[in-house]
Amino acid sequence: MDKPSIGLDGFYFTEGPRWHKDALWFSDMHGHRVMRATFDGNDLTGEVEVIATMDFDDPSGLGWLPDGRLVVVAMNSKKLYRLEIDDTGNSNLVEHADMSHLVHGDINDMIVTKDGTAYVGHMGYEIHGDVSERKSAETIHVTPDGHASIGADMLEAPNGHILTPDESTLIVAESAASRLTAFDVNPEDGTLSNRRTYAQITPATEELFIATPDGICLDEEGAVWVADPRGKRILRVLEGGEITDSYIFEDEMPLACVLAGQDRRTLCICVAVDWRKEIVLQKPTARIDTVRVNVPGAGKP
Repeated sequence: MDKPSIGLDGFYFTEGPRWHKDALWFSDMHGHRVMRATFDGNDLTGEVEVIATMDFDDPSGLGWLPDGRLVVVAMNSKKLYRLEIDDTGNSNLVEHADMSHLVHGDINDMIVTKDGTAYVGHMGYEIHGDVSERKSAETIHVTPDGHASIGADMLEAPNGHILTPDESTLIVAESAASRLTAFDVNPEDGTLSNRRTYAQITPATEELFIATPDGICLDEEGAVWVADPRGKRILRVLEGGEITDSYIFEDEMPLACVLAGQDRRTLCICVAVDWRKEIVLQKPTARIDTVRVNVPGAGKP
C-alpha cells in the first residue's frame, strides 16, 4: 500500500475514529475531548471542532443512538455517557450505562447498532496499570435504555468492534490473542452466539510473539483493516488470515482506523508516538494519517 500522509495533527492520543454524517469523529483520549473533522469529498479539510469535553475521564469508543445523540465510553469510570443538548444549545454529558459492577479493568472501544444497542470492549486490566494483572475479559452488551450485561466472555483484551452492514455479525479484535473473533447477532435481543475465529493474525516480525489488533474496520469484500500498535503497522486481512496489504510505521504506533470520505476509500489512521500517558501528555504529537485504498468501507465503524 502507499505511504500514509498526515491529515490532522496536534492531539494527545487519537482513538475511536468513526465515519458519521459526512465527517470524521474521534476521541482525543488524553486531551479529554471528542472531536469532529470535516471532509471535502474524500479529503480531510483540516477544520476540527470540539464536540464534547470529558474532563473527568478518558473518552474512547463512540456511537450514536437512533435519535442521533452521541454516546461516549468513559474508560476509567467504566460507564457510557450520552451527550444531551438543551433548548438553548448548551450540551452536557449524562450517564447512560454503568458497567463498573461487571468489569475489573478499563473499558475501551465500542460499536452501536442502528437500534441503539452497544457492544463495549472490557480490556481485562487497567491499561495504565500492571499488564501482568490482565485476566480474560468480556464484550459488554448494553441495551438502548442503558442496561448492561455480559455479551461474550473469555475474550483476551477485546478491543476494536465491527458490525457488518446488515448488523448480523459482530467482529471483535482480541488484542492479547492475535485474533479477530466473530459472533452472530440475534436481531431480536442483540445476544451473541456462534463464536468463531475470523482471522488469526501473524505477528509483524519473528521477534514479536504476538500481534495486537487494536482498532479495526471492515471493507466491502469482508476484509478487515487492522491497526497493530505492537507491530507498528496497519494491515488488511481477509477472513481466514491472509494479509493482502500492510504498511510499517517507523517510530509511531497506529492505534485505530476507519474507512471514510464520500466513497469511503480514505483510510483514516489514529497514530501516536507512545501509549504511556506520562509520555504523550508532554506534547500533543498524536495525529490522524490518511491513505487512499481500493475497496470501499462497509458496516460500522
